[in-house]
Amino acid sequence: MNYILFDGPARKKLLPFTYTRPVADLRIGILTIREKWEKHLGSTTSTITEEYLSEKFPMVEFEENVMINASYIPTEVLVEQVLDLQENQALFDGDDIVAFYTKDTQEEIDFDTYEQLEVTVEGVFKIENNWDIFSKNHEAIQLDYDLITEGRISAEIPKGVQTLHAENIFIEEGAKLNFCTLNASAGPIYIGKDAEIMEGALIRGPFALCEHAAVKMGAKIYTGTTIGPYCKVGGEVTNSVLMAYSNKGHDGYLGNSVLGEWCNIGADSNNSNLKNNYEEVRLWDYETEGFAKTGLQFCGLMMGDHSKCGINTMFNTGTVIGVSVNIFGTGFPRNFVPSFSWGGASGFTTYKTNKAFQTAKLVMERRNIPFDEQEAAILEHIFEESAKYRRY
Repeated sequence: MNYILFDGPARKKLLPFTYTRPVADLRIGILTIREKWEKHLGSTTSTITEEYLSEKFPMVEFEENVMINASYIPTEVLVEQVLDLQENQALFDGDDIVAFYTKDTQEEIDFDTYEQLEVTVEGVFKIENNWDIFSKNHEAIQLDYDLITEGRISAEIPKGVQTLHAENIFIEEGAKLNFCTLNASAGPIYIGKDAEIMEGALIRGPFALCEHAAVKMGAKIYTGTTIGPYCKVGGEVTNSVLMAYSNKGHDGYLGNSVLGEWCNIGADSNNSNLKNNYEEVRLWDYETEGFAKTGLQFCGLMMGDHSKCGINTMFNTGTVIGVSVNIFGTGFPRNFVPSFSWGGASGFTTYKTNKAFQTAKLVMERRNIPFDEQEAAILEHIFEESAKYRRY
């Protein structure tokens, strides 16, 4: 069977992270959504996404296909229902399509001609908003931990590492741990291949440190945090997700936040995750083009790919930063900064693509990843699409 993950209606509410990737390639827990589905299904997947992303993330169509809404995180119950789908059957969650069997991906589907099945309630785990990436990360780490470690034996915990509930700690081969403290009493701790935790770091699970990532000396990492592949983290972090190739390498606080790829947080930068009056946090909504209620008391920083901030930057509660933004200077910048902006509290100008691409090229080459015409075309599209927000 051929499996195709499609973006679904949640894509706009998952911006700015879905500017540069399909919904399927968002990281929540230890793995991306695509990686989760592929492990469960025992099969590769392809993607239906926005046209400007389709060259990098193409669709592969076979004679028989199962289409899966990538907003849904695979659980054992949901995977079983997806695997059981037959021709002209569709799986629904209320009015929302979860998955369906088709022989023609090009035609618009009339679901009135399908047998409509209802998803089992226990199988529903969905991300609908960008803040779900951190707020549901505790549960996602546990699901991925169980999936990845089942039937496997952890590498030995090195001498000098202090642990609580070591049975909930899994270390991949090649990981380095030196005189740190791992507390897995509230949830599992996963340390990926060739990752490193330096001396004096204090970590509470659930926590995921993905391959080749690093936690620096004396860092304090609280529950519900994922440090994606090749990321570096120092200072204090709580309930946050760094997707990949991003750095918060110095002292400063990051809480209830999500960073995309190729981001950098300057030394001693901090974000607020709680309003002074303790009221519900409102966050910029790209779909309504206004600030929407989150239902959360704690909500910090959403930062899109290739964005950076200088030293001592201060972010207000519930700040959304687009793609390829460069923030610096004193004071609090506005709590929605459009993609390709340059400046800070004193004002912004447009961050021209030639300058932004030059920086992206240098940053990516440090990780031996080329900044090619495909990447440039994606960012050019985002530059044009986000122009309407740059009303400085």
